[in-house]
Amino acid sequence: MSESAIRFDDGQAYERYMGVWSRTAGELFLDWLKPVPGQAWADIGCGNGAFTQIIVDRCQPRSIEGFDPSPQQITYAQARFTAGLPAFHQADAMSLPLPDGCVDQAVMALVIFFVPDPARGVGEMARVLRPGGSASAYAWDVLAGGFPWAAIQEAMRTIGHEPVMPPSPRASELPEMERLWRAAGFVDVRTQVLNVERTFPDFDTYFEIGLSGPSVRSGVSGFGEDKLQALKSATFTHLGAPTGSFTVLARAHAVKGQRPV
Repeated sequence: MSESAIRFDDGQAYERYMGVWSRTAGELFLDWLKPVPGQAWADIGCGNGAFTQIIVDRCQPRSIEGFDPSPQQITYAQARFTAGLPAFHQADAMSLPLPDGCVDQAVMALVIFFVPDPARGVGEMARVLRPGGSASAYAWDVLAGGFPWAAIQEAMRTIGHEPVMPPSPRASELPEMERLWRAAGFVDVRTQVLNVERTFPDFDTYFEIGLSGPSVRSGVSGFGEDKLQALKSATFTHLGAPTGSFTVLARAHAVKGQRPV
């Protein structure tokens, strides 16, 4: 994938920022996908291997290969596995180093809106799938407030700053997901909404973790202390002025389809 203002190059930091969210969404996604055991998987945009781990734990894959453009994320993903089943490669989602028709499951977990040309990425999934194989993806509904840190993004708008967005935010909308899958030639295309929640011990913890992620940090990098305090106050208001422990809701959109036999 090409350069983006949002870069995930620190596997450990990503785990704290997005790990809980992504694992919860990933579990719901696999509940919906219902893959059979013993399949060959391609985890495209695997990041630090969090979703790869869920596939290994739940799906009994015959093989699994993960692909990500960040060498730091690939290093982190390799370090989290001791059994040696997954193989990880630095690669672009729009040009996978795989032969045609070699996998049963091609999946993008929280990735498709980072692909500069989503149609090319979906086309690559179609290319590497065997006939009858499944291509699937899920992504935060970033344009309609489904992002886990949407309260901070809305607070940025309140104080007069547009938050940084991924290169292809429309690819997270259900109608666009369905269109991309059908345009790539997939059949039996279906979509689903995944509702996710995470509980924080207090507001300060939410704000501190949220501010640490690249999708927020890159937008506030030039803020002085006064502006950061204004952002914190606006975020507190957007969340309903929580006191003590509170739960934040997020929403992801999912799509799946089959390569024709």
